[in-house]
Amino acid sequence: MSQSMTRRSFVKRGTGAAVAAAALGGGFVSFGDWSTAHADEAASAEVKQVHSLCNSCSSKCGFTAHVVTGRVRTMIGDAEHPYCDGTLCARGYGYADIAYSEDRLTNPLKRTDSGAFEAISWDDAIKEIAEKIKRIVEDDGPQALAMIQDPRPSGSYYTKRFMNALGSANVYTHGVACNMSKVSGTMQALGVGDFTSDVANANMVVFLGRSYADGIRPSSLHMLKEAHDRGVHLVMVDPRQNASCLYVDEWIPIRPGTDLAFILAMANVLVSEDTYDHDYIANYTEGFEDWAARLPEYTPEWAAKITGIPAETITRLAHELWEAAPAASIEQGWRASFGCSHKNSGETARALCLFNTLLGCWGAEGGAVFYPSVSAGKLEDPRFAAPPAPAEKIVGAKEFPLAAASMGVSTYALQQIEEGAVKGVIFYQSNCVGGYSNPKQLDEWVRKAELSVAIDVQMTETCAACQYVLPDTSYLERLEIPEFVGGKVPVVALRDRVLDKIHPETKPVDEIFSELGRACGVGQYFDFTVDELADAQLATVGLSLAQLQKEGIATFPEKAYKPAPKTTWGTPSKKVQFTSEACAKAGFTPSPTWVEPLVMPEEGQFRLIGGKQTIHTHTQTANIASLMAISEMYGLERPWINADVARELGIEDGDEVEISSDVFTGKTRIKVTERIEPTSIYLPSHYGRMIPEQHVSYGIGLSQMDFVPFHIEPGYGGTMAQETVVTVKKAGE
Repeated sequence: MSQSMTRRSFVKRGTGAAVAAAALGGGFVSFGDWSTAHADEAASAEVKQVHSLCNSCSSKCGFTAHVVTGRVRTMIGDAEHPYCDGTLCARGYGYADIAYSEDRLTNPLKRTDSGAFEAISWDDAIKEIAEKIKRIVEDDGPQALAMIQDPRPSGSYYTKRFMNALGSANVYTHGVACNMSKVSGTMQALGVGDFTSDVANANMVVFLGRSYADGIRPSSLHMLKEAHDRGVHLVMVDPRQNASCLYVDEWIPIRPGTDLAFILAMANVLVSEDTYDHDYIANYTEGFEDWAARLPEYTPEWAAKITGIPAETITRLAHELWEAAPAASIEQGWRASFGCSHKNSGETARALCLFNTLLGCWGAEGGAVFYPSVSAGKLEDPRFAAPPAPAEKIVGAKEFPLAAASMGVSTYALQQIEEGAVKGVIFYQSNCVGGYSNPKQLDEWVRKAELSVAIDVQMTETCAACQYVLPDTSYLERLEIPEFVGGKVPVVALRDRVLDKIHPETKPVDEIFSELGRACGVGQYFDFTVDELADAQLATVGLSLAQLQKEGIATFPEKAYKPAPKTTWGTPSKKVQFTSEACAKAGFTPSPTWVEPLVMPEEGQFRLIGGKQTIHTHTQTANIASLMAISEMYGLERPWINADVARELGIEDGDEVEISSDVFTGKTRIKVTERIEPTSIYLPSHYGRMIPEQHVSYGIGLSQMDFVPFHIEPGYGGTMAQETVVTVKKAGE
């Protein structure tokens, strides 16, 4: 099979991906002139427009909802929102159906001794949960409680405030299953967790598994298309030919878990040939000599044996990046191939940052940049004063010293239920059990907890494992605190109430945690409404709640991004760290070196990889009928296998196959394709839902995470979600 594929050949072979890319770019839904199309209807109906934020993923794109007689009829992306750039993605449009879903949670539930759930009143639920919380705090201390939440504006604020008020620092995000390793490795090199490749203005960009067309933010895809149209040299290095390859010049298949070797070899080329930004290295970095001394063994020929990429291709790409610099970079990757995927993910992120440093691209137009942001100022009203800082650090900080503290290692916290160190766990909009590694193991631990509570809009695998399930309102039915968003022009946006409450016994997050706070004896930290809090935060930037409700988004043009070399960093030395004392203490070399993946395929085995699709975000959107209908129409739930490999195994496209790992075996139909390298099986990561109460998604496809053993990346804390190998055979053989 060819080791790379051009844009022309992709367009001929990649029809499904092209359709998917069009969906994210706005081809899935086109509203046109809404007022004209609905003029007759509007004349006789109650019509209103409300600005809000999507909730199909953590990007929270801004939109304007057109509501007719209490029903959302259209959603139009806000042009000024940095993430959507005027267009919502397919999942954003589809996920609005969650408000009307027949599978909505409508009452508080409690697990009975028989294992079934029964309805319980809010008063009883709050009372019983609070009593258990107080007993755990009294007997074992506040560190015996953990909170796992998927960051949303009010959710992030209220969950942390509630736990800190109780004295616990144990507030975890979904980071371990998303971008924990990427952020943590980047922090070690740069002292900051994220950067942005200025794709639209670049001369060249290399992506390591990051697919804007399969990803989350429409504005990123718009930027990719703009770069493609302008002739930017775009390269996708990925085991599979993802949907973004519609817009790139070449696809270079790489064996999973070997991106670090690829980066080290390209760095070897630049340093050995003395082609790097000497001035930047001399003035704004430390420890370069250590890395330079380690690189000679990482030749392109060495990397070719590990990655499957020819040595001449590695050398060529290194040369091309240097020639394109400083308007060139390796894109940061987010989840992609090293966000949380392998044993070497954190070190891959660190090496990526150091390679970009060789290019001198930090802050350069077309290079790797840092967009400005704005945040709320200090609130003088004593009602909003923060609780005292917890006395102890978040559980897992000692064991995973490189993990970003703002995310925390949630899977380790759940493991501590087995050890008896954690007694109670609360989940807010987090399907941790269904979406992280080894759901069977996580389910077992949650069920062993003295207290387990899930707050969500529909029954999930996590809800099913808990003792109490509390029904949240849908995102369309609640006001949340302002969302400050960085970008070329930073903004503040608002999620407002688009609909009246549909189910009377559901409650928004602010009310739930305020009531729990009062019942737990820390009500003094919740003596305000979300409206009052939002108004107070906005006042610190010269705005009001009423103003933002009317406008939806407020921009800060005076803070607009201006290209300028970045010379000061958030590291202890204020320089880019080629060497890291923290990494050395955690057992890594001071500067990045090759770390082999945890498992490697043997004869007859394949590495199982996952990834997003244009119409789904992890498990959250799986139970949406309109989105799942697209999956079933095109067979998007099918895993991919390389065509040459399939031929050797006697497998044809559409055959039912049996896929097995050490921890799980499942059957499904398969997709035979040339768009994946031969050592990999790709399984989309959001199917295989096993909750009968999710009537749309139940039993469709397989869950990638079922095949993954429970393990945690050393030092960095990621789930190592692609550290598993599988066998594949035709079902019945």
